[in-house]
Amino acid sequence: MSFPLRPFRFGVQSSSAKTRADWLDIARRTEDQGYSCLTMPDHYDEQLAPVPALMTAANVTTTLRIGALVWDNDYKHPAVLAKELATMDVLCDGRLELGIGAGWMISDYEQMGMPYDSAKIRIDRFVEGIKVIKGAMAQGPFSFSGEHYTITGYNGTPKPIQAPCPPILIGGGGKRVLSIAAREADIIGINATMSAGVVGADTFLTMTAAAVDEKVDIVRVAAGARLADIEMNVRAFLVNITDDAAGAAADIAAMIGVEPRMVEETPFALVGPPSKLIEDLIAGRERWGLSYIIVGDDQIDAFAPVVSALNGK
Repeated sequence: MSFPLRPFRFGVQSSSAKTRADWLDIARRTEDQGYSCLTMPDHYDEQLAPVPALMTAANVTTTLRIGALVWDNDYKHPAVLAKELATMDVLCDGRLELGIGAGWMISDYEQMGMPYDSAKIRIDRFVEGIKVIKGAMAQGPFSFSGEHYTITGYNGTPKPIQAPCPPILIGGGGKRVLSIAAREADIIGINATMSAGVVGADTFLTMTAAAVDEKVDIVRVAAGARLADIEMNVRAFLVNITDDAAGAAADIAAMIGVEPRMVEETPFALVGPPSKLIEDLIAGRERWGLSYIIVGDDQIDAFAPVVSALNGK
């Protein structure tokens, strides 16, 4: 079964700004240049806190969607997170995207004195967290009894505008999380494999075109009849708008320790003039179903011609 060719849409990921004015400028330019969504990571390093920052962005825009890429299930009780997210959805008039993950960055856990449990335990807890979030946002009281969370007769309020739940985005690089995403998510982000808890040289080996083929095949098999309802996403981390595509690819390859061909073929990199990027994105949608593309805030303006050419098509 093949992915349907969904219309393209685009997002921006940002994490910080020195001033309120700088942050508002990022939000307004993101909307003005035709991007669909402004996203943020959820880490303890030098970034703005996502809930107030994203709500501030929503308050100065009218159509821009907001969301984390992604909220870490371990940082808050999922019922607390569900209440915050439902409140955000109400206050932004139904523009929230609910990105959620099991947590991977070991430094976050170490700095906050939280146990960095095995991937199995963190993912088990994440699966329960999704059930709690969905239950809290659903109509009426719900109860849940799991290994990690117990909920008794809780009727979460407020309820989100996007009933029964804002679109759920789950990103993954390994078989188990991608299979969970295929069953539970509306949007699936194809990620590198982050099992080591840090970004290292081995990370890039899980970002090759061949590795993405394998990840997408996992989604295809696990999704079954749901495949037609899933939007496929990638965060392009290596973006360089330039007329010298070969030279830029070689420079990136040398920086991360891979062959230039890997940079030229992976959907995590977009290198070249806008005309080439448009062709590459269309080919990537054909091959992997990737229609929701996110770039960094340093590319808002440079990448805008690509957004203008492909948005909604």
